[in-house]
Amino acid sequence: MKEENNGVTQNKWKRLIKKKWFFPAVYLTVAALLLAGVVWYQNVDNQIPEVEDGQELGETADDYTPNPYDEDAEPVMEQQEIIQMPVEDQDQAEIVTKFYDYNSDQEDQEAALVLYNNRYYQSTGVDIVSSDGEAFDVTASLSGSVAEVKEDPLLGNVVSLDHGNEVVTYYASLGEVNVEKGQEVEQGEAIGTAGKNIFGQDNGNHVHFELRKDGKEYNPEDFFNQSVTVLDDVAAEEDSEDASESSSMTPAGDSDVDAPTDGVEESDPVEEEDPTEETDPDEEEDEESGEDADSDNDDDATDDEMDPSENE
Repeated sequence: MKEENNGVTQNKWKRLIKKKWFFPAVYLTVAALLLAGVVWYQNVDNQIPEVEDGQELGETADDYTPNPYDEDAEPVMEQQEIIQMPVEDQDQAEIVTKFYDYNSDQEDQEAALVLYNNRYYQSTGVDIVSSDGEAFDVTASLSGSVAEVKEDPLLGNVVSLDHGNEVVTYYASLGEVNVEKGQEVEQGEAIGTAGKNIFGQDNGNHVHFELRKDGKEYNPEDFFNQSVTVLDDVAAEEDSEDASESSSMTPAGDSDVDAPTDGVEESDPVEEEDPTEETDPDEEEDEESGEDADSDNDDDATDDEMDPSENE
């Protein structure tokens, strides 16, 4: 009986092994077991030890090594802040004085001139007014700190904001000022109200806004609603162009010494007689005798002309 049962069992295994799906099923089962083991092992290594009773929370952080780059890290959104027009409602704002750009057309250049004391001045920013001509809240174009607050006799109240990385925004012709020097402000926060000043009195209530990078003024209209990194890229490109131009120029002192001036032909040097050069005594005597002979002939001719009796 036992032999018959063993034979039946062997026949069943043979028939099972001959099935097409047997070995794929075995492979999948083994792979699943291996994957489950790997996941379990990783979870065991990454488990945070639990705080036991009587153990302080600070004791679990003794083995923590801080990342040295975490201190200087800044939020990505703060780095990519968008430059906004310094008003709450851009639809009600109007630019009446443009930024003077030497590459713009004549119409824009004329719109960028400010008449004061019978003289025209080139605008280094933009003058913004409300469509109804009334005063309005002036807001921070970017987040930053108040670098300067002052009262100018021609420009009115002035506020400068420092945004880091040599980026500065400048607000003039303010009626009221709501911030103090050293104060931190957020983008869109009201820093004052638009007012009037003497320099731009024809514009009425307005704010004079300037955008600066590395001490240089840039046209704010070119950067409104764009990331502040665009301004950094433009400034870096201009700096590289200026550096390449300056390196390609030859110093004036070297050109004067090493090479002749362009367009000027060089003339042959003129030989000058040496006053110390000695002459031959015989040549001097011949010259003197010749001069005496000439003088004698001249005297004879003169005597002939003066003596009328000989001619007769």
